[in-house]
Amino acid sequence: MRIKEFMKSGHPPTLFSAFLYFDISFMVWVLMGVLGVYIAKDFGLTPAQKGLMAAMPILGGALVRIPLGVMVDHLGPKKTGLIAQGIVLIPLLGVWLFASNYQAAVTLGLLLGVAGGSFAVALPLASRWYPAEHQGMALGIAGAGNSGTVLASLFSPSLAEMVGWRNVFGLALIPALLTFALFAFFAKESPDQPRPKKLADYFSVLKEADALWFCLFYSITFGGFVGLASFLGIFFYDQYELTKVQAGYLTALCVFAGSFLRPVGGYLADRFGGVRVLTLLFGAIGGLALLLAGLPPLGPALIVIFLVMSSLGMGNGSVFQLVPLRFQKEIGVMTGIVGAAGGVGGFFLPTLLGFFKQTAGSYGFGFVTFAFFSLSALMILRVVQRGWSFSRLVPVAS
Repeated sequence: MRIKEFMKSGHPPTLFSAFLYFDISFMVWVLMGVLGVYIAKDFGLTPAQKGLMAAMPILGGALVRIPLGVMVDHLGPKKTGLIAQGIVLIPLLGVWLFASNYQAAVTLGLLLGVAGGSFAVALPLASRWYPAEHQGMALGIAGAGNSGTVLASLFSPSLAEMVGWRNVFGLALIPALLTFALFAFFAKESPDQPRPKKLADYFSVLKEADALWFCLFYSITFGGFVGLASFLGIFFYDQYELTKVQAGYLTALCVFAGSFLRPVGGYLADRFGGVRVLTLLFGAIGGLALLLAGLPPLGPALIVIFLVMSSLGMGNGSVFQLVPLRFQKEIGVMTGIVGAAGGVGGFFLPTLLGFFKQTAGSYGFGFVTFAFFSLSALMILRVVQRGWSFSRLVPVAS
């Protein structure tokens, strides 16, 4: 695929705006988990409470994605994005100034989930500007905004050491406000935006089995990525007794792989087909998760986690190469529905890890469970793809 051809086929300023909005939103979204070791120390949390605290913003993101997807189709992605960004400022201020106990942190973390809903806005904003043959690349670039998790993991622990974890949420208001201004200036609505439909019409897609299968697949790839991204700092700190800053640096390294390989997954799906790429990735994720369940020493474990995050990142791009091809007219609400399923998957992973650590004394059982779901998704994919229209899902020749 030629880069010049890709750039001319859409609207680069809008694609940049979608990426930036997604990036900063994801940075904000995972702050609670990334700073979890600091919050847990202040509030004296159990392993299960740590997992739930890290998972609550992810659950909030899952809950708002469908409403935001509907708003995208009614109001347009730009207006919806501006509204969502304004709401996110509230929990940032709340945690900064008022989070004095575990209950307040969890409640505000749930509201912080609105930042995670950015997925349902950024992807339709980018998708509607680009033709079918460039959907994987366009959505891969916009979706690479999940690299915001890298920023959170890389800088937040060091900042917390200097100014305290509450003040990190206050500092996050600066890039959030700057992104709001740039988004308002550069983002443009696509001229091909479909007309709004009746509310009931949007959810008619749930009558199609394919919508449910895409939800399952994304709950593994995206759910695994964001769930691990929010919990790895706690995992490294508890399992390998690293310092808080060291745990943050290693988390950033692993998250970097998944974030920046998402466009690669989209490109490979454009080139070879999303089904083929997902087949390989689900197998790799399941096998690697089983290796990680043995809780190997830090060196080998770091390599395995790096490969897991790489596979999950590419899987995210691959799933969303297929979604716009199968549900082109319903891309707004499908982005919300599939994204919500991804958020639900992300909620359960850190919750399971914390639960098994507290009840069984080991994180290994959580990774075994994750491997089971990934390998199950592989088998389901091989069955259901037989009923998909070949003409709509083959890779486009480059």
